[in-house]
Amino acid sequence: MGGASRWWLHHALKSLNQSLEGKLNIFKGDPQVIIHHLVDQVSAKAVLWNRCYEPWRIARDRKIKKFLQDASVEVQSFNGALLWEPWDVLKKDQTPYKVFTPYYRRGCLSQVPPRRPLPVPSAMQIASKLDGSLGLDDLHLLPEINWDTQMKARWDISEAAAQDRLDDFVMQDLQNYREGRNFPDKPNVSRLSPYLHFGQISTNTAWHRASDAAGIIENDASVDTFLSELGWREFSHYLLYHFPQLPKENLQKRFDIFPWAPDTDTDAELKAWQKGKTGYPLVDAGMRELYDTGYMHNRVRMVVGSFLVKNLLIHWHRGEEWFWDCLVDANLAANSASWQWIAGCGADAAPFFRIFNPITQSEKFDKQGEYIRRYVPELAHMPAKYIHAPWLAPADILAAAGVNLGVNYPAPVIDIKESRERALAAFKLTKN
Repeated sequence: MGGASRWWLHHALKSLNQSLEGKLNIFKGDPQVIIHHLVDQVSAKAVLWNRCYEPWRIARDRKIKKFLQDASVEVQSFNGALLWEPWDVLKKDQTPYKVFTPYYRRGCLSQVPPRRPLPVPSAMQIASKLDGSLGLDDLHLLPEINWDTQMKARWDISEAAAQDRLDDFVMQDLQNYREGRNFPDKPNVSRLSPYLHFGQISTNTAWHRASDAAGIIENDASVDTFLSELGWREFSHYLLYHFPQLPKENLQKRFDIFPWAPDTDTDAELKAWQKGKTGYPLVDAGMRELYDTGYMHNRVRMVVGSFLVKNLLIHWHRGEEWFWDCLVDANLAANSASWQWIAGCGADAAPFFRIFNPITQSEKFDKQGEYIRRYVPELAHMPAKYIHAPWLAPADILAAAGVNLGVNYPAPVIDIKESRERALAAFKLTKN
């Protein structure tokens, strides 16, 4: 678990403990040993849990399940995270889908509709503190240095906040989601992903709240688009389940010979990308938003990802590793699938030759540069005409805006046209 996710987990557990009136029990260590101890301590007749879908967690849970069954303890597991189980959605030949649209339209939507969420229990019997239970601080989830100041200001980490955010999104922002979701300075995105990842709200709740809103929202296309985005979340978990090598291996094997630039040759470019100092304002704004808030707008995620793997020719593993550490919504399925998608080597991936130009993307989706100004304050006074590519601005414009290229804002780390040509030449080698 990355640093940002650990930070979120700390505050999520703190909120949960408060809602349980301080009765949350926390244990750390071998889960089989811990569960054995708890079963004996409370004389449990049954153990129930929600399923996980990461390969190592599946193996762990199978081991625990067998151990408990051998001890004559009833075991039940449930789907608390997905709309459809990955083993239920298969093609006619019983093989898994590799393309999203038929997976979602023919596979998922032909299944029984996702169940409606259950109501909050009217009463719960919660055990008091059990032997060996730790305090939250014993997990050491918080950073040792204060890099989380802006994250604290950005997020309310609680189940109530998740419900409020969903309500606000459905009533205010869903109407214009289809088009508005592409503009990083507009509010038309749900920002539910970390709450979904940590189980503070269920996908079923989001699905049905949006579906029910279709009757009061004129733009049905926006509702359908949002539901399909939840479908993409499902697809990532689906791919990880059926292709457990997803985090480490290219799903399209021809990319195994792709000539990525050696790490030793790209260390400076990688660090510039990580710190938001590439000289390309939209890329830099996105990377700074990521580090400051633990989040990045999805459109911008595609741009910064394309820039790393195609313009810089840096392996998608490096991007995946950085996002894993910095995202509060980082999960193995979505992180791996998304980076393989942008690199062109995954399932239903964007064609490699689809190289996002950070200048034209910025001009189209942040025309006035408001998103850039928010996260790249060095460019706050640049006129909109030049903020997307400040190196093209006349000297007097730069001076008036207080921008000194190479001093208080970097010159571009690469030439966008040359790097595109280099990427396409590298891609040709995978076709031989």
